[in-house]
Amino acid sequence: MALKDGCVEADPSRDILKLVVVERHNASGRIGRALVSGFGLKRGALASSIAHDSHNIVTVGVTDADIYAAVKAIEAMQGGLVVVSEGRVLAQLAAPIAGLLVAQPMEKVVAGMEELESCVRFLGSSLAAPFAALSFLALPVIPALRLTDLGLVDVNAFKLID
Repeated sequence: MALKDGCVEADPSRDILKLVVVERHNASGRIGRALVSGFGLKRGALASSIAHDSHNIVTVGVTDADIYAAVKAIEAMQGGLVVVSEGRVLAQLAAPIAGLLVAQPMEKVVAGMEELESCVRFLGSSLAAPFAALSFLALPVIPALRLTDLGLVDVNAFKLID
């Protein structure tokens, strides 16, 4: 982790990325922020509105600009999954039914997921299921640390961490 102008920056060379959860149901403005490792991204961001249990927008990325672009793409699709790099959407799969369900035939959904995962690999990740991993980082009922729109949760101690 590094600081630049008083702001925390990701360090992709050490696999330290930014993780953000944006509340999407009540326009509360709540945003949880943390650092995460294990994704291996060298650039870009990925985001999803399919994120257990609250189904807020959860995103992981290298830069604030790409994280923001990913969140805005999810909003524009009214939910779904997206991969962004340098502010540009590389791949997306809209899930406009409650932000959870895709209104396309299974073959198109499978092709869309394959394209999304291929783009994530292009950005440096070797995770087999990056969107599944992302969704579980926002599930505050499994140990040990999870991120919600209220902040970082120590699930074992059942409390928010400053």
